Amino acid sequence: MTVVKDLRVRAGPHGPIPSGHENIPNLLGVVGPTASGKTTLAVKIAVRLGGEIVSADSRQVYREMNLGSGKDLEEYCCEGKPIPYHLIDVVSPTESFSVFDYQQRAVEALALIWKRGRLPILCGGTGLYVDSILRNYRMTAVSENPALREALARLSTDELVLRLLSLRPDYHTRGDFRKRERLVRAIEVAEHSLSHPPEGQPLGELRPLVLYLEWSRSELRNRIKKRLVERLDQGMVEEVRHLRDIGVGWERLETFGLEYRYIARHLKGELDLAEMTERLFFAICRFSKRQETWFRGMEKKGIALYRVRRDSWEDAMNHLIRHGLLPT
Repeated sequence: MTVVKDLRVRAGPHGPIPSGHENIPNLLGVVGPTASGKTTLAVKIAVRLGGEIVSADSRQVYREMNLGSGKDLEEYCCEGKPIPYHLIDVVSPTESFSVFDYQQRAVEALALIWKRGRLPILCGGTGLYVDSILRNYRMTAVSENPALREALARLSTDELVLRLLSLRPDYHTRGDFRKRERLVRAIEVAEHSLSHPPEGQPLGELRPLVLYLEWSRSELRNRIKKRLVERLDQGMVEEVRHLRDIGVGWERLETFGLEYRYIARHLKGELDLAEMTERLFFAICRFSKRQETWFRGMEKKGIALYRVRRDSWEDAMNHLIRHGLLPT
């Protein structure tokens, strides 16, 4: 299932706002590239503020995927206090899960957290998931259109590109232009949106404070390497082998991201362990750069990111104090 999204931010009342606190953030974000320490910092803040964590990670939604997705569930306890978390271990790895599914469940979680009078902490590095909440996407499900697909099958790839651009001149995912299946699906979604406007707003007024964990390139590479070695030692290859044993196919593993993709190739005999580890390390480093690019793009679209050097508790506290979440 694919969705249409409208990127304009909607506003409207929701949740109790204490008198005199209308400008205090009602949502805290802790975001950044992989291995930047998001979970650790988010948990410490949750203890201090009485918050609950809403994961924004496209792989942690799946059960049976722990080491490869970096769940670190043991971290959701600080100073002897368990921290409530949401959107982790919610579907089977054999099931599909889209940004539409994520937003629906995240909206439900946010509403419950606000109802309890607690602060939701959106924590993760999947930029699209984060963006779907912070920019309040409106989305609707789009089913396949067999008649349209039959007509599009007669067109060349170049003709499909022209058709898509005639519907969506602003279409920016140019990598899709090389993949016929994605072109067809993008046209299907664009055609649907002409006669089916997105459904009602999922969230009301958001007042987010978003902390962005920032590391130097060399520091982050060292953290990525250390974490990769640790997770391989803890049994990440065995985790992927287990996914195969419970019926997850090779093609499906490819869609789960770098760790699952490269380990699957190792299990198929295409890469030995040393070569797989080296290639996976460099691929994760490249991925972290793409995450940084995504978050910079969010800033350009109007989402303010407040820098936290490394995972500095002091920096984080200063931002929380400055925005009224902690007393001076």
